[in-house]
Amino acid sequence: MPLYEYRCLDCHKRSTVLVLSLTNHAPPTCSHCLSPRVERMLSRFASPKSEAARLEAMAEPDNLAGLDENDPQSMARFMKKMGDEMGEDLGSDLSEAIEPEEAGPLELEGTDSL
Repeated sequence: MPLYEYRCLDCHKRSTVLVLSLTNHAPPTCSHCLSPRVERMLSRFASPKSEAARLEAMAEPDNLAGLDENDPQSMARFMKKMGDEMGEDLGSDLSEAIEPEEAGPLELEGTDSL
């Protein structure tokens, strides 16, 4: 079932149309202004990757640049990136580990520094 993209010649907005049947489909219209004056656009296509191909892509040196295995935030960012690539939700604990601490160093009131 292909998706086709059209640009409206009246309002100039883009519409996406799912074609369920190539033999019995209605003529395309703009989903914004309902104009029948649309032209089909060339659009990108998606190609699903296997899990092995995704893991192989993640192991490329460009994806490992800046990774410091001794830095928990660096590892957390990498794990989040891997989870996003694999379609896994790694939970809020990982998101909290990535966020920089908003509070600065703890300062005590009424103490003088030496």
